[in-house]
Amino acid sequence: MRKVTWRLLPFLMLCYLMAFIDRANVGMASLQMNADLGLSSKVFGFGASLFFVAYFLMEVPSNLMLQKVGARYWIARIMVTWGMVSTCMAFVWDAHSFYVMRFLLGAAEAGFFPGVILYLTYWMPPAHRGRTLAMFAIAIPVSSFVGSPLSGLLLAMDGLAGLRGWQWLFICEGIPTVLLGFACLKLLTDRPEKANWLDAEERAWLTDALVTKGNDKPLVSGSAWRLIRTPAFWAMVMPVPALRQRAACWAYGSRNCSNPSALPTLRRGWSIRCLTASRRWRWFFGAVIRTRPANGVGTRRCRCF
Repeated sequence: MRKVTWRLLPFLMLCYLMAFIDRANVGMASLQMNADLGLSSKVFGFGASLFFVAYFLMEVPSNLMLQKVGARYWIARIMVTWGMVSTCMAFVWDAHSFYVMRFLLGAAEAGFFPGVILYLTYWMPPAHRGRTLAMFAIAIPVSSFVGSPLSGLLLAMDGLAGLRGWQWLFICEGIPTVLLGFACLKLLTDRPEKANWLDAEERAWLTDALVTKGNDKPLVSGSAWRLIRTPAFWAMVMPVPALRQRAACWAYGSRNCSNPSALPTLRRGWSIRCLTASRRWRWFFGAVIRTRPANGVGTRRCRCF
């Protein structure tokens, strides 16, 4: 499994890191962009939220296409299109163009996270999935550590080649995503059976390990309607909106969500992201350490503390 993990996980983590940077960099860009385009805080907040509206509407269709087209091609398509849209964010000129581009960004990125989760199930046996998914999610806090100082440096490029700092931010953080999308075609393989970087014995072992054992029963069998009536389903789903709201608050509106007495300092930009990044280190230890017991004993329990 080490060979498979090192082949897939670092690259997918890098892709997810860019996903979070590209969706949240609008918060840093707003330090200059709002004044240049005449966007009020209400207009900016509404525009930023359109990303999630489009993401919600397109997520399921995107994942259905992933299974039909193949993970390698569809994940590459997602990354190339969202990278292009993110780059084009540098050329918005008013509130309406801002709305359109944020909606298109959400539609382009829709399906990436669940698509990667589905893709990893093609490669990771059940006993390895818990820790693998936790390691993959480490890209979320890392995006704050990397994206925050990087965004600050790009904003400092204000005036270079006649472009504002917020325009350089979108361009320099969007183009690498497009390049990673093309790299997916080279580095990712749809299924273990097609992996020429594994020898025949390794492919046979992995294929056998991926077969679901008899004691690994699904949460519920039948239709999706039966699933949403299962209490365990809602126990896992309900915390998600609160966590997303908290993340969006820090990503897009830290200046308005913090102590009012701290606003003059937070408005300087660096303080916003550095403050956010400094709180993310706990993610790393929690994601790795808290998943060890589940992988070790083969159980999955809801851990709230």
